Amino acid sequence: MKRIRLFLALFLILSAQAQLVYSFCGFYVAKADTKIFNKASQVVLVRQDDKTVITMVNDFKGDPKEFAVVIPVPTLIERGQIHVGDKKIVDHLDAYTSPRLVEYYDGSPCQIALLERRMSRDAAAPAAQLAGVRADALGVTIQAQYTVGEYDIVILSAKQGEGLETWLKENGYRLPKGASEILGSYIKQKMHFFVARVNLQEQSKLGYTYLRPIQVAYESPKFMLPLRLGTLNADGYQELFVYSLTKKGRVEPTNYRTVRLPTGLDLPLYVKDRFQDFYRSMFDRAVTKADMRAVFLEYAWDMNWCDPCSADPLSFEELRSLGVFWINGPKPVPMRTPTIPSARDVFVTRMHIRYDAQHFPEDLVLQETADRNNFQGRYVLRHPWAGNDECPATEEYRRELIRQRRQEAQQLADLTGWDIADIRGQMNLQGAVPNGPGSKTWWEKIWNQ
Repeated sequence: MKRIRLFLALFLILSAQAQLVYSFCGFYVAKADTKIFNKASQVVLVRQDDKTVITMVNDFKGDPKEFAVVIPVPTLIERGQIHVGDKKIVDHLDAYTSPRLVEYYDGSPCQIALLERRMSRDAAAPAAQLAGVRADALGVTIQAQYTVGEYDIVILSAKQGEGLETWLKENGYRLPKGASEILGSYIKQKMHFFVARVNLQEQSKLGYTYLRPIQVAYESPKFMLPLRLGTLNADGYQELFVYSLTKKGRVEPTNYRTVRLPTGLDLPLYVKDRFQDFYRSMFDRAVTKADMRAVFLEYAWDMNWCDPCSADPLSFEELRSLGVFWINGPKPVPMRTPTIPSARDVFVTRMHIRYDAQHFPEDLVLQETADRNNFQGRYVLRHPWAGNDECPATEEYRRELIRQRRQEAQQLADLTGWDIADIRGQMNLQGAVPNGPGSKTWWEKIWNQ
């Protein structure tokens, strides 16, 4: 069946909520990338002044001859403004910005107590080619036709939505019900239409067995993603991941609320083997609380570094391939520390949107802000200390560990909606607290012997 794949034209520094201050350096162990969500589309937006480069990843599955994409764009697109990109770079960007799970191992309470006493004496540190004979009668103008890589591309304009819908149907495109009304709304905004289909002969010559991302560069004061077309042929809600690369700071919508996902929270150790389940459940619950009317921030960070890193920052060549046009020449190898001066003037924002026509009736209107505060979806596993050192701080550590484990169970239940009794059972709370040589058994505490 022919169909149009309607794409979207498309930390605060983490406070690890002062629970146990006994944790030493940790490392990344798992990430929640786009693969854990069904019906997920990806869009990369590079924006500076009025210049935009958009990379659209095709999640179409099936016979390539059935694929087509219709994208409203705010200006006429020339051949040189269209490019075919590399999916691997988008995958790298996804991995770099994905919410992550990290592990920490508690150190000896006695050694840390000594270190804290020493530190207290110091000052505090700063924190297709298509026929046009009928087009005129329908008010449709074929402005340009190109073949770029494995895609045949047509740039259209139209006078009214019904005429454009008729033209598309007569040229072999199947449109969902209600398309003419939405197409008409874009026509009123004087937007053009970018239509792409797979050229099977070119694809065969190039040797690709999958559809590569389409990239379009254009100049317009409009900074937006048209979501509404994508809702017409959707079976239920859809997931959209938007990665924005800008020079100044974080990107946010102006017509929908931005919600920062819960972050920096300690989780029970058994979540290490269930992180994907945890993240899906947590995101489902966050969407429900927001009545599916919000854009969720998952990552906002300077591209020079990460902490912890689930993937290295993108290279100069990768950034240029995505369209970051304001950087020039190879840059120094990035250092994973915030104390190193910026080597790349690029700030990345990752937004996650679950949407349908009812809850997202308007297209996504975006703006670049001056906010360069770092934010990431980051979740922590803390392994308890199991050493033999004994000092006054040891008993306090064990009491605090019991309180922390109970809080971890409650936090997991609140975040996901999972049953608290099942969580406590999975944690084996009694066995989760190590007994040191100086700790008393329960019967010793009864009779004080």
